[in-house]
Amino acid sequence: MGFVRLLPRSSSRGQSATVDHELDVAMSGPDSVPSDEPETFADDLPLPEAPVAVDESLAEIPTAPIAAAAPAIVPKASMPGATGTRVIALANQKGGVAKTTTTLNLGVAFKEMGYRVLLVDLDPQGNLTMSQGLNPDTIETSMFDVLVRKIPISDVIERREVDLAVASIDLAGAELALAALIGRERSLEKALLEVRDRYDFILIDTPPSLGLLTINAFVAATGVIVPVQCEYLALRGLVQLENTLAMVRENLNPRVGVEGIVPTMYDGRTLHAREAVEILEENFGDLVFKTRIRKTVRYAEAPVKGSSVLGYDPTGAAAEAYRELAKEVLHGAEAREHA
Repeated sequence: MGFVRLLPRSSSRGQSATVDHELDVAMSGPDSVPSDEPETFADDLPLPEAPVAVDESLAEIPTAPIAAAAPAIVPKASMPGATGTRVIALANQKGGVAKTTTTLNLGVAFKEMGYRVLLVDLDPQGNLTMSQGLNPDTIETSMFDVLVRKIPISDVIERREVDLAVASIDLAGAELALAALIGRERSLEKALLEVRDRYDFILIDTPPSLGLLTINAFVAATGVIVPVQCEYLALRGLVQLENTLAMVRENLNPRVGVEGIVPTMYDGRTLHAREAVEILEENFGDLVFKTRIRKTVRYAEAPVKGSSVLGYDPTGAAAEAYRELAKEVLHGAEAREHA
């Protein structure tokens, strides 16, 4: 298929140099944190964008053929109350791919199945916090205080549809504040130790960048789920993300890997969307979840009510899609554990 030939190619030596540079940028502090377009998925309500520095070097997309990452073998909570908490970061440096929507609705689907769930809003835009009816502009204590001032994470957890560690606009300054701290990449991992045993799943909504906040999420995580918009340009960022994960595995967290890729904003009526999914499956194989998150206005309507789509329209197709995704996440981890 001619569409596939659009995938970039280069030598592995060039790819390695680009990867090292990207991780250095991510870990060297806020002055070199790459910017990215803000989250623009339908459920994301507008908030003032936090200023971040632009690193033009990240415009250079690695040109090696896309290859699937080795899936991480992650512990699975086989029943409510079991040990082996799964900490899953939902990440994609491209905005508008449904990270927030997937974090919330996947978490609520797990809760419906009887699991104990904590959501962590690590995005300065605070869209996950807003989606549960909270105003990030009026929140006095948030994940910023947890990461920078080292207050207990339990102090910022709100009880909503699921437990939620809230964000505020202060998070925009977290990377600057963390830059001077020793062990800054492990701030979130250490904060979660207080509550880790209380939950079967901890889902982390990350900002649309590969900066220090996202690195913190990767270090704390047992696995990463990547929501990907079903458009060709959205697929190219997967190379950068997996390269960054490879560096995190080598230097900070050997457990973390891609648990799965979720095709989002899928419109099966268009040839382009179908071809985009074909490219994902050709390059990443079983890492691509079978569930397709289709476009629907329900994902835009639910946050207005401060609700997940499972709470807003529990019998609708949108809610059922995330229930199916939750089953795939559970069964996929089980299959990998026994492989």
